[in-house]
Order: sequence, then structure tokens, then C-alpha cells
Amino acid sequence: MAGPNLEVFKDEQFGMYIMFPIGIMYYFGTNLDKRFSVPDFWPAPGTTHKIPFEKEDIVSELERLRKRRLDRRARRLEESKTVVSQVGEE
Repeated sequence: MAGPNLEVFKDEQFGMYIMFPIGIMYYFGTNLDKRFSVPDFWPAPGTTHKIPFEKEDIVSELERLRKRRLDRRARRLEESKTVVSQVGEE
């Protein structure tokens, strides 16, 4: 066998062909969490929604949503009445 005098390892370009991909993989493969992360991307667990599982909680949540929907509807109707009355005055 050729042993240490193998011609492939004496070529400078061969070293570049081997070391360049290894260097790129090492550079981009270390510290991924610090380099490519967006701080505060995910909301804190206390600020996210909580799904109610108990019957009382579900009923109270439905009532809250219904009240919110009716309040928005009443506000929307009030705004449409004021817009219609302003258009009628002109």
C-alpha cells in the first residue's frame, strides 16, 4: 500500500474541499439557540388562553363571550345610527 506518501492528501485543494463543508457545518451547527432565535417569540404561559374543562367554567365563559358579542353589536348599531343621521343632515 502507498502509506503516508498517498498523493491525495498532498493536494491543497483536497484539504479545502474537505475542510470547507466541515467548517460551515461547525459554524452553523453550534449555538443555534443563541444565534437564530427571536427573544420573547412565544407568549408566557400565564398570558395564553386557558380552556375551561368544568361545566361551570364553560357556562361562565359562554356568557362572557355572549355579553361581549352583544356589546359589540350594540356599539356597531349605535355607530351606524350616528352615521345615518349625519348623512341625513347633510
